[in-house]
Amino acid sequence: MQITQNHVVGELVAQDYRTAAVFKAFKIDFCCKGNRTIAEVCNKTGIDAPLLIKELTNVFQTSAANVDNANFNSWPPDLLIDYIEKKHHRYVRAKIQEIIPYLTKVASVHAETHPNLPIIRELFLQTAHNLTEHMMKEENVLFPYIRTMTNAIDTGSDFVEPFFGSVQNPIAMMHHEHNDEGERFRQISQLTNDYNPPEYACNTFRVTFALLKEFEEDLHRHIHLENNVLFPKAIELENHLCHA
Repeated sequence: MQITQNHVVGELVAQDYRTAAVFKAFKIDFCCKGNRTIAEVCNKTGIDAPLLIKELTNVFQTSAANVDNANFNSWPPDLLIDYIEKKHHRYVRAKIQEIIPYLTKVASVHAETHPNLPIIRELFLQTAHNLTEHMMKEENVLFPYIRTMTNAIDTGSDFVEPFFGSVQNPIAMMHHEHNDEGERFRQISQLTNDYNPPEYACNTFRVTFALLKEFEEDLHRHIHLENNVLFPKAIELENHLCHA
């Protein structure tokens, strides 16, 4: 897409909600004042128009095709862990910080006409808290143990059984917590009408729902990689080491 200074801010956000993050970084109001062109905004604020257009163009040029299409079953467990931490754990932490202010603003402004919004906000705050703790357990306990097992097989080094007995114990806990988050997002999806804002919703309202939808989609991929790829590999590793 060729973006020019004649494009209207709010229309760009409507075409791709990810541009909202760019406008926010430049302190440009894409909601209440979203009817201005890029030229009008830049002339008024002194923002470098070519720089802004470059950042917006990068968003539109981002390809949907990425490493998510890779054959993860062929990856060794430690590489999978690196990918999960850098791709999904970083995403969760960054998006939590981005989504909560949007939800707070939308709930405070529109709660009277949309009473579900404060409930959605509380559900997401629970997700933010629980997922943060969940990822810390993985990064500090489960993932290091899987890396240790992988290294033991690769190098023939000594294998020491962990304090939690079997890898299946923390995995069972992770499965349970994954189920909790899946159920919580099913509630959020229902309360947002599958992330479809009303026709008259402002841009902030629309961006909030779009971010929640994206978060859920990433969470599904995240959980799939752990439940269906990494965890079975970890159990297989442990069985191999224990019967070697």
